Amino acid sequence: MKHRTRETLRVGDEGTFTKTITQSDVFAFADASGDYNPLHIDEEYARRSVFQQRIAHGILTAGIISTVLGSEIPGVGTIFVELQIRFLKPVYFGDTVTAVGKVIEIINPKRVRLLVACRNDKGQDVAIGNAVVIPPEKTRLLTEG
Repeated sequence: MKHRTRETLRVGDEGTFTKTITQSDVFAFADASGDYNPLHIDEEYARRSVFQQRIAHGILTAGIISTVLGSEIPGVGTIFVELQIRFLKPVYFGDTVTAVGKVIEIINPKRVRLLVACRNDKGQDVAIGNAVVIPPEKTRLLTEG
């Protein structure tokens, strides 16, 4: 995990986080959100759809963006304020998705705008957008004891 603060962030800074989407991830998200759309959980229904197989929830994909912002750029202590996103392609079970966040604007000392994107393992953008965050003022390291 990276730990960047308001004082150390610069335009152009970026970070990534990669995750392979599993059936367990999608079912857990359906349970947590209550979104049991059969495109996500019913194999037979999804097979007859335009996607021809089950797909991950779009917001599950967006959750990977939250992870990159909270763990890499800016990092631990970041407060997620705003997300504007477009879903371009479906994410299928077994796809490995990489979320990228890149600082594009220091709005003011307390807010930063990032370009965010998720790409699948074929190199295709599956989601793009921008996010506004409040980066941490300083890094706090947690220790046992």
